[in-house]
Amino acid sequence: MLQTFVHVLKQDGALGLYRGLSASLLRQLTYSTTRFGVYEELKEVATDSFHSPSFPTLIAMASTSGFLGGVAGNPADVLNVRMQHDAALPVAEQRKYKNAIDGLIRMAREEGWKSLFRGVWPNSMRAVLMTASQLASYDGFKQLLLEKTSLKDNLYTHFTASFLAGFVATTVCSPVDVIKTRIMSSKDSESIITLLERIYRAEGVTWMFRGWVPSFIRLGPHTIATFLFLEQHKKIYRHLKGIDE
Repeated sequence: MLQTFVHVLKQDGALGLYRGLSASLLRQLTYSTTRFGVYEELKEVATDSFHSPSFPTLIAMASTSGFLGGVAGNPADVLNVRMQHDAALPVAEQRKYKNAIDGLIRMAREEGWKSLFRGVWPNSMRAVLMTASQLASYDGFKQLLLEKTSLKDNLYTHFTASFLAGFVATTVCSPVDVIKTRIMSSKDSESIITLLERIYRAEGVTWMFRGWVPSFIRLGPHTIATFLFLEQHKKIYRHLKGIDE
């Protein structure tokens, strides 16, 4: 990871570390907005004054919202992978998208609209795993901390639960992340079964956790920041609406 970091700095400077930023922002606007919005709505429907959703129910709701988010965010996800991977390609094969909008237009024009949904099934399955392991596990860890420890519903509890959720999400999603990245960055059509057979023969079972450390370095802080901001946002919203905690 450090070698890659240094290589990017030498080749493209500090701005190279932010290659694909516009696609990443577009992905968050489509993927994250959908999965969080649907999950919170489903959770609100299943919650009343006497009962809250069980952990299996949270997993089911998170899986549903994750699938919908994965489909909604797939075009931006393809762009994100391609723009970040572009520097690793030979100059003649680089796509050189100017930004996310330019990438969407060029992909649809040059490769057809179906290219925007390349890898949509593994990506959606990854979104199911991510949302179930991130959102449902956060709620599960938070409830466990409140019931089994002396912690209150405050910043310390939110931080601890989100850190644990980030660890779980990184581990659960690692194999699918590897598959998704290789499918989306490829120019050749290859079935998932053929891809799995090829990387298993070349790398053994260790392929499932290739890149776990950089993934956790990205996803861990992202998960913590997401839930800390989300909890504060909900607290402010309830205060403005006069809703009891």
